[in-house]
Amino acid sequence: MTQEVEIEFKNLLTKNEFNRLLNELPFPSSSETQTNYYFETKDLALKAHKSALRIREKNDTYTLTLKEPREVGLLETHEALTRQEAKEMIENQPVFKKEIDQQLLRKNISFEDLIYYGSLKTERREIRYQGVLLVLDYSIYNGKTDYELELEATSEEAGRKVFEDLLEKHNIPRRRTPNKIKRLFSTF
Repeated sequence: MTQEVEIEFKNLLTKNEFNRLLNELPFPSSSETQTNYYFETKDLALKAHKSALRIREKNDTYTLTLKEPREVGLLETHEALTRQEAKEMIENQPVFKKEIDQQLLRKNISFEDLIYYGSLKTERREIRYQGVLLVLDYSIYNGKTDYELELEATSEEAGRKVFEDLLEKHNIPRRRTPNKIKRLFSTF
C-alpha cells in the first residue's frame, strides 16, 4: 500500500489544441495505454463522499486506487492487485485490500456494496515541464472521446502558475473539466 497527495490541474482540449500541444512541446511520439475500471455503490455513496475507486491496468499491472478529497489535492491510496484479483472485482466479486477496506468502512461503505460501472481507456503521453509533470490524454469511453491536458505539481501555487502560463502561451481557454469518472458516469 502506498499513499500520495495529488495536486493536479486539468483542462479539456479540442482535437486541434491537443495536436498543437503534441507538436509544440517535446511529448514522446508514441503513447502508453492505460485502462481505468471504475466502481461505485448503487446509491452512489463514493460520489457522496467526493471519492472515487478504480483499478488501473497499465503495462500488465493492476492497481486499486481510492481517491479522497483533502483540503489541497486528493489523497490517493494504492494497493497492487493480481490480474486474477482485478478480473474478480470487475466481475463484482469483492477482493479485500486491508488499507482501502478500512478507509471505505470509515465512510460506511463495504467492499460487498461496490459494483463495477464501466471503463475508460486512455492513450497517455507525459513529460517533465518547468518542474511539473505535464500529461496529454486521449480518452475513449462508452462511444465518446475526449482530449485533456493534466498538470501534476508538488504545490498548488507552483502548479497553478505553470498551468495558467501554459494555457495563455498556447491560446487555450480555461474550461470546466470534470474528472474522468464524472465524464464516464455522464454517459449512463
